[in-house]
Amino acid sequence: MCVESDGCEIEGCSSSDEVHTLSGSMSPGLKSNPDLHPCKPGQKFRAALLRCRSPAAAAGILSFGNVLNYMDRYTVAGVLLDIQRHFKVSDSGAGLLQTVFICSFMVAAPIFGYLGDRFNRKIILSCGIFFWSAVTLSSSFITKEYYWLFVLSRGLVGIGESSYSSISPTIIGDLFTNNSRTMMLSVFYLAIPLGSGLGYILGSSAKEAAGDWHWALRVSPVLGMTAGTLILFFVPEPKRGHADQLGRRIKHRTSWLCDMKALAKNRSYVFSSLASAAVSFATGGFGMWIPQYLFRAQVVQKTAEACTKDVCSSKDSLIFGAITCVTGLLGVVIGAATTRLCRQRTERADPLVCAVSMLGSAIFICLIFVVAKKSIVGAYVCIFIGETLLFLNWAITADILMYVVIPTRRATAVAFQGFTSHLLGDAGSPYLIGLISDALQESYATSVLWQFLSLGYALMLCPFVIVLGGMFFLATALFFLDDRDKAEKQLAALTRPPNSVKVS
Repeated sequence: MCVESDGCEIEGCSSSDEVHTLSGSMSPGLKSNPDLHPCKPGQKFRAALLRCRSPAAAAGILSFGNVLNYMDRYTVAGVLLDIQRHFKVSDSGAGLLQTVFICSFMVAAPIFGYLGDRFNRKIILSCGIFFWSAVTLSSSFITKEYYWLFVLSRGLVGIGESSYSSISPTIIGDLFTNNSRTMMLSVFYLAIPLGSGLGYILGSSAKEAAGDWHWALRVSPVLGMTAGTLILFFVPEPKRGHADQLGRRIKHRTSWLCDMKALAKNRSYVFSSLASAAVSFATGGFGMWIPQYLFRAQVVQKTAEACTKDVCSSKDSLIFGAITCVTGLLGVVIGAATTRLCRQRTERADPLVCAVSMLGSAIFICLIFVVAKKSIVGAYVCIFIGETLLFLNWAITADILMYVVIPTRRATAVAFQGFTSHLLGDAGSPYLIGLISDALQESYATSVLWQFLSLGYALMLCPFVIVLGGMFFLATALFFLDDRDKAEKQLAALTRPPNSVKVS
């Protein structure tokens, strides 16, 4: 029998249970006491809510929120052609939408990381979701004279979504340990490709159903409000690090400055972070512009007409979204399985698998621009294979970081790697590709063929950056074993009694 703070009995609890209150605190289970009075109806309802707040349910709700996070991010890309027509903006102006979003997301992430280490995390998460949902909904009512306000709204959405991406994994990390934690975090990160693909599908489907692209921005906010409410009621606020058994054995702690110096000297970490930035650059530019590129290819082939109506065709966004969902899931699963097999042959399997997949991806992405003029089906096949190979390294890159960075500085390492990936990657790639496309179109602005070719030439920047990322992973493989051994020695030094061994 469990007892709430007002002294009433909660039915259905054992004597060893803990009750999580809505504020995130926990009270230990108590034995039945004859002095306790039965719960009132309202208290029984609250008790029923408390019993639903299991760690598995919390992880499921947080993963659902992550799907919505990425769905909202790519809904705009699903209706990009309509946005360009409505606001009458060029390719570079359209690319600015994603660049402003990522820049605000990137700048806000360290701030929310700081807040998440010191204040109630689920309150911050819920406020962030409610904020970006309200801003997204409001942006659907912006008139065509105020494109700058629409761009600003995407920046504000980036701030709201940054709170979620920075904090939600830490709650899962504090609810689970060992293999359970790995499995739950894998489910959480599988939401990234699923949400990204669903963003294209949602945007194009809502537009087709309503006959107006503005409705694409009015569906995800409703789901977002639902997720925020679920987090408030059903996600607990666990103590930070209470599930990490290793934390009890560590005898020494290093300063933040020491951690940053050590990470800067960690060659495997530096090169894998640069490789992650290359992946981010390609996926950011690719995700924003490929549906538009394929539509222009069909106009050149005369299988589609240039958009002159209020509602443009969204078939390519729909297909590309479905492909992204499938290839993202396939890439993560195949990458993990391939790495496990290759570890039986070489200890450098993790960075080598990433390098080979990146270089293979570059080949198929180059082929997209060769075959798109003649065959859209062939282009989709190349996209499917290229994206699958590109997404292979998502889970593996996280494993590399865990091997070469000691536990006490992993949070800093993850945050700095994310910041670097956005700064050098998708913060600038959508705008840069649009800018190059506009510059190439200046001579033949009215030519449909040249509009198609100019965007293709601009997108060719992506496979070159992917090759560069593959080289960074090869460099990671050179130093991986040395950095892993060094991390193991540093961890051993941290767990010794304080007769002190210096850790750098």
